[in-house]
Amino acid sequence: MSTIEPAASSAETGRGAAFAVYILYLLSIPSAAVFALVGVIVAYMSRADASPLARSHLDHQIRTWWTAFWWTVGVIVLSIVGTLLTVVLIGFPIIWLAGLIGLIIFVWFTVISLLGLLALIDGRPR
Repeated sequence: MSTIEPAASSAETGRGAAFAVYILYLLSIPSAAVFALVGVIVAYMSRADASPLARSHLDHQIRTWWTAFWWTVGVIVLSIVGTLLTVVLIGFPIIWLAGLIGLIIFVWFTVISLLGLLALIDGRPR
């Protein structure tokens, strides 16, 4: 009976970390993305010894964070350009566009995190 328990626990290695990262990603909404940064650090630290299921989730979480990060950098650059161009009035639509893209990134990150959490709970890989 004791030989079955280690096999069951090794199959679950990293699943708790993947769950924690999804929760941190979802809690990053009110924390101005501070928890998302903590979540990606946890994902990087936990993926080395994770089971295949947990590893797929942790890799997906890391990819999701980097995608959102680089799109956010692009939105910040677009906002700066828009702010500089407000002198000639073309900057206002650019700032509006940057805000819209930022909202889309925010919604996308939230939905992807929620769908990933549901897949983890169901035992499906990402």
